[in-house]
Amino acid sequence: MKLTSDFKTNLETIRKELNVGKTFDILERIIDVHNTKFYCYYMDGFVKDTNMEYVRRDMYNLKADDFKAITSANDLIEKALSSIEASTDTDLDNIIKAVLSGQSIMLCEKFPEAIVLDYRTYPSRGVDEPDKEKVLRGSHDGFVETIVFNTALIRRRIRDPKLVFEMHSIGSISQTDIAIGYLDSTVDRKTLNKVRELIENVDLKSLTLGDESFIESLCPKDKFNPFPKARYTERPDVAASEIIEGKIVILIDNTPSVLILPSSIFDFIQSIDDYYLPFLTGNYLKLLRFAVLFVNMFLTPVYVLLTDNPQWLTGKLSFLLPKDPYILPIFLQFILAEFAIDGLKLASLNTPNTLGTSLSIIGGLILGDYTVQTGWFTPQTILYMSIVALSSFVQTSIELGFALKFCRIILLFFTGLFSTWGFILGIVINLILLVTTKTITGEKYLYPLIPFNWNALKHVIFRCRKEVNSKK
Repeated sequence: MKLTSDFKTNLETIRKELNVGKTFDILERIIDVHNTKFYCYYMDGFVKDTNMEYVRRDMYNLKADDFKAITSANDLIEKALSSIEASTDTDLDNIIKAVLSGQSIMLCEKFPEAIVLDYRTYPSRGVDEPDKEKVLRGSHDGFVETIVFNTALIRRRIRDPKLVFEMHSIGSISQTDIAIGYLDSTVDRKTLNKVRELIENVDLKSLTLGDESFIESLCPKDKFNPFPKARYTERPDVAASEIIEGKIVILIDNTPSVLILPSSIFDFIQSIDDYYLPFLTGNYLKLLRFAVLFVNMFLTPVYVLLTDNPQWLTGKLSFLLPKDPYILPIFLQFILAEFAIDGLKLASLNTPNTLGTSLSIIGGLILGDYTVQTGWFTPQTILYMSIVALSSFVQTSIELGFALKFCRIILLFFTGLFSTWGFILGIVINLILLVTTKTITGEKYLYPLIPFNWNALKHVIFRCRKEVNSKK
């Protein structure tokens, strides 16, 4: 819808669409310059009062002869207004959206266009290091909830003109800004076009609850697949390194998490610590992380399998078998412990910081000791579940941690019911789930293992030395 030739109609439409007079934070100010009225609309809280004072000062400083010489809105911008970010627009929808996005607009019956002024000052917090992705060495800044600040943090690390941020808007109600970031020289065009197509076809009312709603709208058919389709990061250095390697990042306004696409299961196991530490140390940490995740997945199901087949443990290995009497089957103990640990995690999220330590001790020690004494759990169950719970934090992805938990519960369930054949069946089910899973852009989830690519796989498993081009 375009602005009409009737100035009063335009004002009435804008006032109606913005609910001027009904909502306190949408303000209307009139600037009278040489018997010509300029109507200003802006949102309180996004524009500092001093910036609007600058606009009034610029307009009032215009001499009558200079004002008469101004024949268009662009002339006013170039000759009178001191704002750097100023433009004109005739589309009414864009004008309304500009005000709701925090920009200011000016209308005058002398001009057929509206003047859009960008004086936005977003409320924001500091770029502190994210709690979930702390590192031993390296930068200690993190993304914030303002998309402009986040793009600046990436630009600070990639000073290449081929770095592109494409702006889009999602949500018929929220109209949330999202940016697609990529390096034009290294990005895969097919993948980029696929991401663009998915974003253009997204049909959402709002995106106020962040990035997971966005991912679910991109993959509506994978509601019951536990494996995450996109890697999240709150670290600018991680996002910058992935962009350089040819990945695509998606920045969503009002959320500090940046999405990295496409992401296979091996991408979630990566850690920035591997590259901030020396070559040998980085490789050690990488291989240790893979080993711990393997133990995390198979420790409790294998123990259930061994308790069902005690003849496999003879001699010195017999100590692994439970000696104390117990009421519940071992596999059921592990399943209940899985739920109990998640319950304690949820409780800790809502526990005041001053009480967190003491309540963790109560939950971990007192309850654990009581369950052993009453025969609900064996000491081995408590020990192995403690190892599983702690080892789940070796990688930063919360989503992958829960996905592995669901796979582990499936393996526990079938092993407990059908022993050896159940263990094999559980592994087959989990493998089928992994093999059939695809990324958002349609690639195999197990790449570079399936399809096999040794050059890419070795960079995933090992911390390879950075290639340096020598100058001659």
